[in-house]
Amino acid sequence: MLSRWMDHMIKIITDFGKTYIDFPPKKQNLKSIKQLCQTLLVRKGEASGTALAKEIVDAYNNMNLKEQKKFVEMLTSEFDPDPREIIKAAQQYIKTQDFSSLQQLSNAIDSPRMDLLRMINFAPGGIAAIINMRSLVLKDLKKGKTFLPLEADLFHLLSAWFNRGFLDFQQINWDTPAAILEKIIAYEAVHEIADWQDLRRRLAEDRSCFAFFHPALHHEPLIFVQVAFTKGVARKIRPLLGKEDQNGTKATPDTAIFYSISNAQFGLKGISFGNFLIKQVVDHISREMPAIKTFCTLSPIPKFRKWFEQYYINRKTSILTEEETALLKRENWYREPEIRKQLKKTILHLCGLYLTEEKKGQQPYDPVTRFHLGNGAEIENINWEADMSEHGLEQSFGLMVNYKYTPSRIVANHEAYVNEGRVSFSSKVKKILE
Repeated sequence: MLSRWMDHMIKIITDFGKTYIDFPPKKQNLKSIKQLCQTLLVRKGEASGTALAKEIVDAYNNMNLKEQKKFVEMLTSEFDPDPREIIKAAQQYIKTQDFSSLQQLSNAIDSPRMDLLRMINFAPGGIAAIINMRSLVLKDLKKGKTFLPLEADLFHLLSAWFNRGFLDFQQINWDTPAAILEKIIAYEAVHEIADWQDLRRRLAEDRSCFAFFHPALHHEPLIFVQVAFTKGVARKIRPLLGKEDQNGTKATPDTAIFYSISNAQFGLKGISFGNFLIKQVVDHISREMPAIKTFCTLSPIPKFRKWFEQYYINRKTSILTEEETALLKRENWYREPEIRKQLKKTILHLCGLYLTEEKKGQQPYDPVTRFHLGNGAEIENINWEADMSEHGLEQSFGLMVNYKYTPSRIVANHEAYVNEGRVSFSSKVKKILE
């Protein structure tokens, strides 16, 4: 309610501010938008500044993809800090080493681009446009384009603006506005939601969904997690995704299974609030459903097959026999039941090694493992033939993993992981590793 009131006030200020600026040409080009940006940086009035920012946001939103990329290139190249001012301020600080010169150095390093983005953020729709800009930057960074200065500024600002303290925690149900439910269907990234009936099943009595929102993006979930309430820990994904109630006996559930967590905004990639979401869901369910004593995920292992086929199969190792190596090099071996049965123990063992020992730098190679261990979970079990869908076979030979969140151990597991690199796992996983 308060955020909508703020939106209304900003709109009034923006409309009022338009009387203090000269309207730019209706057909914008990159040169005229650059001039708007430069004018915004020197404009002192709040109303006129907001109105200018709104012109920039509208112009950006009306661009095609090619024009938007030119815009972010312009932000990267034209609004850097002045090297001469940095050198001058640094020399003054070396000379005096007092707070005043330190502040001058800090101001010199802070790029005009940062100020520009902060001002754009004040405009209606500004933060959505900035998130969109970062999504373009992230995609082009992979292609080797030099957007690093802009990416550093965007990451710094968005990390502050999407701090956990500003986020709104909501439970999603069938009464949630349709505009948000449509986004849940569209943004689901782990297990596709086929249609409205499928969504309704996932919001039934034995299911729930929780999400974080930002006050400036009322109908845009940032991240959401889907939960199933079961008797015991689920080891296979199909019953959780089934359209019919799988409990059968209607046994009282004692376990919450987090079976899907989806980041909804690519432009916020790397800005971590998923860990806060899971912990808040655990806290919420613990208070609202005291019969739930166990909190586990049923998670994919997205990089396992790629790691095995690209990096492991050709290693010199005593784990695989010559016969096993030959079978594993057969195309589509995992589609043949007899070969699967023969290799079950070996594949489970290799997956255990992959999850607990294989590193990318100082952290586990698998991104889902990094996420959950960093949140304070432990690897509870590795499940054979847990996802026999085409996607499940392609990414992990059908294996899935349970990560367990034990409220009394979350902090200790997190500290051991981030400070010592220790991977916490259960006796079941220890047995698989043996």
